[in-house]
Amino acid sequence: MSLDDHAEDLASDLGVDKEEVKADLENLVEYSVPVDEAKQSLRRKYGGASSGGSEPSRVDVADISTDDGSVTVTGTVLTVGKRSIRYQGNEQVIHEGEIADETGKISYTAWEDFGLSPGDTITAGNAGVREWDGEPELNLGESTNVAFEESMEVPYPVGGDAELADLEPGDRGVNLEVEVVEVEQKTIDGRDGETDILSGVLADESARLPFTDWEARPEITEGATLRLEDVYVREFRGVPSVNLSEFTEVSALDRDLDVSDTGTRMTVRDAVETGGAYDVEVVGNVVAVRDGSGLIERCPECGRVIQNGQCRSHGDVDGQDDLRVKAIIDDGTGTVTAVLDDERTAEVYGGDVEDAKAQARDAMDKEVVADTIRERIVGREYRVRGNLSVDDYGANLEVTEFARSADSPADRANNLLSEVAE
Repeated sequence: MSLDDHAEDLASDLGVDKEEVKADLENLVEYSVPVDEAKQSLRRKYGGASSGGSEPSRVDVADISTDDGSVTVTGTVLTVGKRSIRYQGNEQVIHEGEIADETGKISYTAWEDFGLSPGDTITAGNAGVREWDGEPELNLGESTNVAFEESMEVPYPVGGDAELADLEPGDRGVNLEVEVVEVEQKTIDGRDGETDILSGVLADESARLPFTDWEARPEITEGATLRLEDVYVREFRGVPSVNLSEFTEVSALDRDLDVSDTGTRMTVRDAVETGGAYDVEVVGNVVAVRDGSGLIERCPECGRVIQNGQCRSHGDVDGQDDLRVKAIIDDGTGTVTAVLDDERTAEVYGGDVEDAKAQARDAMDKEVVADTIRERIVGREYRVRGNLSVDDYGANLEVTEFARSADSPADRANNLLSEVAE
């Protein structure tokens, strides 16, 4: 059934103007509110009864799917976050987090303040279900009835305290204890004009992650140890990124954190299974240098690598010479492509762009630069540190450090054998 048909049926049932109902329905659906919940919300708005005259069936959290229009579910509130969004041209404060029962947990967005707190057990009647990042999410809106119940024990932590290594894109209402290891102020063109923000890197005992503070708080300075309450997590360049909203509470810690200066050491397999990680370190052999390495040309407009003077976005351009290495690293558990920028490529090549251009001119072949790099690094073991992204095209490690490994191969072999034995 088309949206126009839904609007016509709804207008007929309610005895109101179809075009007005259609406009309201389009606004709700545009923000991914399921059609069934949108219609129920409009029935409430225009004074009509809910379709079917009864509450949706009760379901366990594990059984909720994106095929559901609306459900009734009982669970314990794990986290409660609060932030402001722009909705239909207006500022809208929403509450969001996770709810769980004995069978599983699910994210929710509450469009009204239902007075939820972590640890509350509630029954959400007529809660809408929408798809968010491929997963079902509960929508608690005008047509949702929230009743507080006796406490329910669930197999998940309540309250939102977490370590950086545990964070995933989509987390909300999270509390962290961190050290600010890098910070810089930027001015961006925000939704209300030029806005000052802070960005940088946070660290705790478990990991490091990038962050953005949209309020540019003065207490966020390099070296500060802080407790951050009510942050949310987005994906930025393939890794989780911590975001501080206007509702995030920031307070000083009265203790130091044991923060490491090194990346989080992982096997390639474990790193890839994270789906994306910030500041990780792997040790493995360079087994190949991929095509597109050595002396390359980039588009002066977007920085993409071009072929035969052609950019996919800007067509015929005058390319700018650059250096790059795409090295395949194998540690015995898996492979990852390590991408070295011009600076690190110059280190392994032994020369800069001008040296590479001179070698290519003498040989009348640009490929000699990549061949030289292959001779120097293939078959050798390296410690590689950087930021990992994983997508449909594979796993890529944007390299920040690339150095010959000082690890003992025998020790690492014994460690691998121990893992296999377990």
